[in-house]
Amino acid sequence: MREVLALDVFAAGHPEILADDAALQQRVRWVHVSDSAGVARLLDGGELLLSTGQGWPADPDELSAFIGRLAAAGLACLVLELGTHYRYVPAVVLDAARAHELALVALHNEVKFVQLTEAVHRRIIADQSAALQARDEVRSRFTALALRGSPADFIVHQLAATLGAPVVLENLAHEVVVSGIPPAQEQELLTGWEARSRAAHRAVSGSGAGADDPDGWLIVPVEARGTRWGHLVALPGPPHSAGRAGVLEQGAIALALGRLTDGAGEEWARIGRRALLEDLLSGRFGAYGAATARVEASGVPVDGACLVGLVISGGGSAAAEAMAGGVDAAAQALGGRALSSGGEGRGGGIRLLLSLPPRLAVDDALVLKLVRELALPPGVVERLVVSVGPVANDLEGGLASLGEAIDLSRSPGGRRVRGGMPGAAGAASGGVAEIRRSDDRPLARLVASLRDDHRALEHGERMLTPLIEYDLHRGGDLLDVLGAMLAHPGNRTAAATASHLSRSVFYQRIALIQDLLGVDLDDGEVLTALHFALLVRRSAARA
Repeated sequence: MREVLALDVFAAGHPEILADDAALQQRVRWVHVSDSAGVARLLDGGELLLSTGQGWPADPDELSAFIGRLAAAGLACLVLELGTHYRYVPAVVLDAARAHELALVALHNEVKFVQLTEAVHRRIIADQSAALQARDEVRSRFTALALRGSPADFIVHQLAATLGAPVVLENLAHEVVVSGIPPAQEQELLTGWEARSRAAHRAVSGSGAGADDPDGWLIVPVEARGTRWGHLVALPGPPHSAGRAGVLEQGAIALALGRLTDGAGEEWARIGRRALLEDLLSGRFGAYGAATARVEASGVPVDGACLVGLVISGGGSAAAEAMAGGVDAAAQALGGRALSSGGEGRGGGIRLLLSLPPRLAVDDALVLKLVRELALPPGVVERLVVSVGPVANDLEGGLASLGEAIDLSRSPGGRRVRGGMPGAAGAASGGVAEIRRSDDRPLARLVASLRDDHRALEHGERMLTPLIEYDLHRGGDLLDVLGAMLAHPGNRTAAATASHLSRSVFYQRIALIQDLLGVDLDDGEVLTALHFALLVRRSAARA
């Protein structure tokens, strides 16, 4: 109504506003012109009524009742033109309008009602046309995303950009799958997400009396064919021409179509946690407080938990897919949760940031139990290598632990542990897993602590550049051969076997390395410097 009064055609009538601000927030759906005392029965709600008052009741009580009937019919505003019948607004009309919180406006100059009607209707129709156009554009955009098979995170970010507000996709357990939230707001909006989300759902469903007020939260289910997978939540933001709910519903349809297309594909929560871990490993986050809020909102505890990084490798790509599918159940069997990533392009290995109850000993028995809970096919466990970082109590330490585990997974050498793990049929298989710990590899741990030191990187480049260039230009394997030799000091036969080379070819490679570097590979100090340089190179490439 406030926008209507700002039109030039109304200004010509010198309007006097006789209502408070709240009454002027009413939406105007249409304009009606009538002086009839029975006009209330002709109204559907949302109308702006133009009148001279000529046919209104003369009795004050009846006039007050007439105003009450207009308010009860849902009238948006009553505009009374003075001069034709009334010289001033009757006090009974003013009192009744205020009592019923009905917007009341007096026009002190005569205005053609047809001009007022035309101007308001033109504005209403223009707004409706813009809304239709906006809805069509939004529907086309998100239908195209669904047909292209766009991933959930991209759809959510498109929703956030369209609405100009944070948007969250959560699963049925109120865990954040993906979010479109500016980094500066992540910590504020995602901290305590589960509790806040549950309160908002209760309030929206009408059963949340006394819950915290979730003003501005908009919640739309993501469902199709009777199956509900989660909800889209839009946090407070500006209005949208297509309607905020309409935009969110189109995003929900696109996400639901994607789930139907995926069929028995990966669960959203696992996909979201994998993407989250990749973001954390690549440094795509701001402060650790915001990153912690993201991790906890995904359902993985950080505060008060025991965090440890692990890399499980050596089983091949098929085993990596099986492990990726069983990580959540395996972590929960230990009383914890996990972020995981890997599989394709990871040499058949997966990376885990494991969150466990505090004071739980992360010993060999726990590691073997985790592997056993993965329920892998027979013969796989014997080939696994589990690299374990140090225990941490915050996210920064947890990521450092995972970084050390990744470094360890690239460096051969560890303890082989017999676990007596049951095979697929439940009988003891006598499976053997190799466990590598950063505590057992002091040099690797030192390198991990110096990963970003330019002097360490400079040392690695200075020592290894001739081998790096040789391998790049000739497709050689000198770096791998050097690594095998350093992993088996004093045992060239074992080193040759690890390199998958015959002894004679292996010795030829060693001689070539020695010539290219111009060093004596029997010198202990040279070997230590080369080992440090190789660990630095592997560490720098771990992401």
